[in-house]
Amino acid sequence: MFRPLLAGLLGAGLVFAPGFSESVAQEKKDPPKKKERIAIAEPKDAAKDPDFAVQGEYEGELKGKEAGKVGVQVIANGLGEFTVKLLKDGLPGAGWDGKTSKKFVAVTQSKGVVILGSNKGAGKAEDEPIGSIADGKLELNEGDHTIAAKKVDRKSKTLGEKPPEGAVVLWAAEGDEKNWTKGKLMELSDGKFLTVAKTGSITSKAKFGAFKAHIEFRLPWMPNSTGQGRGNSGVYIQDRYELQVLDSFGLNGENNECGGIYTQHKPLVNMCLPPLVWQTYDIEFTPAVFGADGKKTKNGHATIYHNGVKIHDNIEFPKEGPGGKPENAMPGPFQFQDHGDPVVYRNVWVVEAK
Repeated sequence: MFRPLLAGLLGAGLVFAPGFSESVAQEKKDPPKKKERIAIAEPKDAAKDPDFAVQGEYEGELKGKEAGKVGVQVIANGLGEFTVKLLKDGLPGAGWDGKTSKKFVAVTQSKGVVILGSNKGAGKAEDEPIGSIADGKLELNEGDHTIAAKKVDRKSKTLGEKPPEGAVVLWAAEGDEKNWTKGKLMELSDGKFLTVAKTGSITSKAKFGAFKAHIEFRLPWMPNSTGQGRGNSGVYIQDRYELQVLDSFGLNGENNECGGIYTQHKPLVNMCLPPLVWQTYDIEFTPAVFGADGKKTKNGHATIYHNGVKIHDNIEFPKEGPGGKPENAMPGPFQFQDHGDPVVYRNVWVVEAK
């Protein structure tokens, strides 16, 4: 039922409100502006960008001849442009089947943010507005079908989880940066956090074999950037296998995106939340086994949760990842990668397996 509705929404000539089409045609005559790179880790500064209030996650209902729950991701593309992604039955990890979705373009015009009735791109007079986004509410209207959704701020169910007795605390408060080679703090309006920015990557002084680990991270606001240039970092397990950290909000969920094991495994579901939202990785890791001759007899494996949702189920590591240290029988540290973006971390602890 979701597919026929969305096919209808993509039909030509759908008008959401009188006068909007003229506004679109007039305001898009200007040549596109160059999108300069910005990378903001400070929440107060990001809030000054009007696009920041629009982007994010929405939940709502499809009403009319078809009915059901709908999740919506609004991804900022910079300079008042957005991708609007409709997800059947809810948001990732909260009902969406991981397959059924449709994308639309939204643009900021004089009357506010309007959703266009074509996914072929913004700026064409024939792309009639069929919806709007304002004050935390998103609406789509197609005759006897409507979608009404409200913005939500989801949090990981493991966010703020305290280390159990006996855990090795790698970072909890100022001073714990000493637990890291090249450890550095970033002071922001809401606290001081471990950062990788301008460090060349940081490495834990402690090394681990089998373990359970909890890591919290926050991605910067970089709406003008795309792909690997948007909030890039990485968590290297044993400094060998990279669990990617990236602003992949609204993307497909590949092995080089947030939650992916770089070049090896894509996540079961892309659970990346919007930028400047604290996120969690919970990792259960068993290292590779080596014989007396130094040859590997069994691959390492891991189960990983992203924001409380299982994204890897007992996956194997056939070899070290790109940039990782060679596999061997020795324990290894964590590396948090510096890839030029101001990613911050907090509440990092490890329970070693006995």
